Amino acid sequence: MQIYKVGGAVRDRLLGIPVTDIDRVVVGATTEEMLAQGYRPVGADFPVFLHPKTGEEYALARTERKSGRGYGGFTFHASPDVTLEEDLIRRDLTINAMAEDDQQKLTDPYNGQRDLEARVLRHVSPAFAEDPLRVLRVARFAARYAELGFTVAPETLELMRQLSESGELQALTAERSWKEISRALMENQPQVFIEVLRACAALKELMPEVDALFGVPQPESHHPEIDTGAHTLSVLQQAAEHEQPLTVRWACLLHDLGKGLTPEDQWPRHIAHESKGLKLIKVVNERFKAPKDCQELALLVGEYHTHGHRALELKPSTLLELLQSFDVYRRPQRFEEFIAACEMDARGRKGLEQRSYPQADYLRGAATAARSVAVQPLLEQGFKGPQLGEAIKRERLKALKAYKEQA
Repeated sequence: MQIYKVGGAVRDRLLGIPVTDIDRVVVGATTEEMLAQGYRPVGADFPVFLHPKTGEEYALARTERKSGRGYGGFTFHASPDVTLEEDLIRRDLTINAMAEDDQQKLTDPYNGQRDLEARVLRHVSPAFAEDPLRVLRVARFAARYAELGFTVAPETLELMRQLSESGELQALTAERSWKEISRALMENQPQVFIEVLRACAALKELMPEVDALFGVPQPESHHPEIDTGAHTLSVLQQAAEHEQPLTVRWACLLHDLGKGLTPEDQWPRHIAHESKGLKLIKVVNERFKAPKDCQELALLVGEYHTHGHRALELKPSTLLELLQSFDVYRRPQRFEEFIAACEMDARGRKGLEQRSYPQADYLRGAATAARSVAVQPLLEQGFKGPQLGEAIKRERLKALKAYKEQA
């Protein structure tokens, strides 16, 4: 029995960056031998065991064969005669197909170290094209390592294109897709994820609503970058640079979907794109079964982001309606995330990345003013039921009028 570290642990150590996850493969062992040494089985589809003391995962070396559609359409074979090289060849990228023993002796049958040095993401074998999830994984790795200069090898991008055009991406479950998308959005260069998906024709298969934004012009006076798709990528990049949470990044990706519905004869204007885009945002939310907080913020940002930009011009009554829509009294964090998304939208424009955004503090001040209205005095005046609600609304409107005059 021989035990090796494989995959990301080896890759990241060689890159000189922190190792977060350690995967181990066991060569020359049977399930019975693992159990006899106290390992606990956890793998349903293939033999994976937990170490009796550390709880870390150890997987038996295995081979795989395509047996159906999608991510799960594989038959696995694990036995003591499966070699380390046979186990490594089933992996996606050469930089993930290296192993090392306890003395850090490297096993690199597919030139992963060479590709690390060349900063290339390259598939290990033609079997890469058997797993549609790898399209998303490679795009995610491209986003993760873009800052180090990594790019996708042309031949790998071509295989990704073939996968995209084969219809296999449609076999991916919402859960698997969302896991990759959400992880990619939290990388330092999430816009690269979208760029790579678009380059291999996967974006139009997975998110045609986002793909449709490329080539759609906007007024140059507001958007020096002109192209709506390019703007969306810039907004996403700003969200990453400002370390925004997943909810904000998801909203940034989807905020302008309505512009993809504008007839060409109305370009570059996009009248009512905010409300028109809501049905598309709902469709994308449901397609990937995004978490509820991501879904809600994406819809609210889609509908109200131009209100955020025009905050200083809004009438007190409109401002109150905005605050009510976000339920700022019980869910202040959601409104804060809305403000963040609006600021990323404003900064995601060519040459305006460093612009100030006074609307942010103005909106925070308005929320504070509305929250400052005390309910107890109204109760003491005898208001209750619907009348109490109207009285609170009147007082909040009065507070917002005073705030606007002082601002």
